[in-house]
Amino acid sequence: MIPCIAQATTLSASFADDVASYPAGGCTAIEVWLTKLEKHLQDVSADATRKALADRGVVLVAAAYQGGLLLSQGEPRKAHFDHFKRRLDLCQQFGIRTLLLVADFAHSPDADALGRAVVSLAQAAQWAAGFGVRLALEFRGADAFCSCLDTALTLVEQCREPNAGVCLDSFHYYKGPSKAEDLDRLTAANLFHVQVSDVAGVPRELMTDSDRVMPGDGDFRLDPLVRRLKDIGYTGAVSLELLNPVLWQLKATQVIELGMAALARLLK
Repeated sequence: MIPCIAQATTLSASFADDVASYPAGGCTAIEVWLTKLEKHLQDVSADATRKALADRGVVLVAAAYQGGLLLSQGEPRKAHFDHFKRRLDLCQQFGIRTLLLVADFAHSPDADALGRAVVSLAQAAQWAAGFGVRLALEFRGADAFCSCLDTALTLVEQCREPNAGVCLDSFHYYKGPSKAEDLDRLTAANLFHVQVSDVAGVPRELMTDSDRVMPGDGDFRLDPLVRRLKDIGYTGAVSLELLNPVLWQLKATQVIELGMAALARLLK
């Protein structure tokens, strides 16, 4: 498995700052926050950016995230897919093989919505395949639909596209209705990305992204998740994703060093 840190963990820093501070803190595998990269490329060329990454030995292993594709219709759907295609081109330029996709269900779904989501996921996966990109569908624990690992896996299975898989996020796994037996459905073929974090002393109903802390510093039972990754032979990225504003105020290299140490303990 590849220890990785998501740029959401240092969200207040610029893309250029991250490219310098991540390897300085011991991390050379980054989950890109696409808005950061897009803003960076307004002032710096793609060639110069690729050179800066190569000079520091940094690899962009995944990108977060794309929404708006599964249920939107009409002009909003066209706008979302146009944005999606631009981001696929960006992933291709930087060799980013995995793009995270969120289900973006805004209302309580019905059977028609489920069917439309499956068709849209298949279409998105077909577009992504043309760019050499995989889509990792992320469930969100507090959403009205696709709030658990089981549903995300079902959507992926029903769309029948080999480059569509799931993202397993420990925060959403424990916040939402996922069950331990859902892990049994994970395989090396359908698990494309993993995100880890922890939460301490907050009821699951009240947990928010800002409550995330380093793995091992909270109440989540992360060992069963890691054990399942090892059982299925997962060799992809395990990304530390902490959307905690307190961490955004700290020195980035310190956060990266602490994060890499926490990942090492988790994955040992």
